[in-house]
Amino acid sequence: MAGKPVLFQELDSVSPQESLAGRDLCSAADLTPGELAAILQLAHDVKLNPANYRWALDARQMVMFFEKASLRTRLTFETAINTLGGSAVFVDQTQSPLGERESLADIARNVERWVSVIVLRTYAHETITEMAQYASVPVVNALSDLEHPCQAIADFMTLEERFGNLRGFNFTYVGDGNNVCHSLMLIAALLGAHCTVGTPRNYAPKADIVAQARAIANTTGSHITLVNDPIAAVSGADAVYTDVCTSMGFEHEATKRAPIFKPYQVNETLLSYAAPTAVFMHCLPAHRNAEVTDAVLDGPQSVVFGQAENRMHAQKALLLMLLGKGGAHPGARNGGGL
Repeated sequence: MAGKPVLFQELDSVSPQESLAGRDLCSAADLTPGELAAILQLAHDVKLNPANYRWALDARQMVMFFEKASLRTRLTFETAINTLGGSAVFVDQTQSPLGERESLADIARNVERWVSVIVLRTYAHETITEMAQYASVPVVNALSDLEHPCQAIADFMTLEERFGNLRGFNFTYVGDGNNVCHSLMLIAALLGAHCTVGTPRNYAPKADIVAQARAIANTTGSHITLVNDPIAAVSGADAVYTDVCTSMGFEHEATKRAPIFKPYQVNETLLSYAAPTAVFMHCLPAHRNAEVTDAVLDGPQSVVFGQAENRMHAQKALLLMLLGKGGAHPGARNGGGL
């Protein structure tokens, strides 16, 4: 079936452009270091030269099934494919989770006949992997309770713009060891960046994701470190990242979590322990003066709105790669090149 994962050892003889064509992106761990580097390189070029890619995905269709509310993810995916010459169809699933009215297998076997790519924003990660199992077109994880790979790719694109090559870069995440944290660890490891995660004791990232990230890090020369002290986590960091303490679906825990996460708030004092040139990052939406203060979020070290912009550019590159247009010469419409 097209779009299914390929073993890393099978990719040695093909280019990243060839290996990614027709594939799914369910997890950041689906990528090899070479494939991630190719996506990021293309994302930078798409951002610098958008007109060259104006018709790259002419007449391609993308369907978006969203079980969760969205601002950035929806608009950046829609804008991405629209400005590549394709079109998007949005299906609001916030009142009826996927698989409730009709099996995921039946949905996949219908939808694959109408569209070129399926983008899912869901609660259960299994919804994404099951859709990928049955659909013959690429399936993209636009957020699940386990991961948010598109966010993490755009975040490290933002860091490359500021700092260049990220091998040996000191990246820190503080807060809840959630889906965003999981993808950030994996992407950092793929790029050879050192990643430190500072969380309260009972809110660490999932052990199997940590193990995956460390296995990748062993091959790229980086390391993944887990600590409970926020100051120790941030000390010397080149980038400090946080997210809300209570993710969607866990709102019932907000009162319980507030005092636990208070020491992990990124304020001017905590940020002062980072490197002088460090940047502050957040995937947004932010709960102002909860996990981050206004002074930091709106301050000179913040790159949060650059991250938000780069969601569009990174997702353009991802769509181009998955739809087999990542290696062609840009500029042409319909026939040759892109």
